[in-house]
Amino acid sequence: MAKIEHIQYYSNILGRNINLEITGHWGHPILMFPSSGGQYTQNSEFGLLGSIMSFIEEGKVKIYNVETIDMLSFYDDHMDSGTKIHNYELYMQFLKSELIPYIQQECNTHRIGVAGVSFGGYHAANTTFRFPDLISHYIGMSAAFNIRSMVPLLDDMRIYYNCPDEFMSHEEGWKYDHIQIVLGTSDWDICLDKNKRMSGILREKGIDHWYDEKKWIDHDWPLWKMMFPEYLGTFFG
Repeated sequence: MAKIEHIQYYSNILGRNINLEITGHWGHPILMFPSSGGQYTQNSEFGLLGSIMSFIEEGKVKIYNVETIDMLSFYDDHMDSGTKIHNYELYMQFLKSELIPYIQQECNTHRIGVAGVSFGGYHAANTTFRFPDLISHYIGMSAAFNIRSMVPLLDDMRIYYNCPDEFMSHEEGWKYDHIQIVLGTSDWDICLDKNKRMSGILREKGIDHWYDEKKWIDHDWPLWKMMFPEYLGTFFG
């Protein structure tokens, strides 16, 4: 039976504790994010981890579900845009300089996988494309790739560097050659066009990736629970 541990990681960068749910004893580490405004336990509670439990129990992967600061940044409707992007940039630095090094040390590996659904897929994509040397796998399911509409009336380069579908058009493709990239979507997905656009950008840069478009299923947990074991089976089966 898989080991499940809940811990609080104190971030000096954020000046607060960040909750983590760690599932599994060993295996390749995969950092996962909840969807918009979700709790760090969301992927477990909605059955996404259950869909890949065989990979966890067999020691193929170890899952780290992390708390986000969505409600202290992009999803706080009363917060001004400058504070939103400031707070989120601190969160990205927390991932790069504190949390990912912690996972690297705990799992004795240089690169980790990242994954997420919907806005969690955005967090995972942003982490992947900004910090490619730290990432081995990106699994995005119905992901978004742009936050500009959430920070209106603000002209700030920090927005550009947190919109993968903008800054990736100007990146060098070779930096991403080592990453296994999946863009999972469906023909009924509200994020279908976003994923088609992102796939086109990667293709233009010569970045190998798997664009997977399922049929006749909506942007919701049944789609993602179908996708995730298929993707893990391809990489870790």
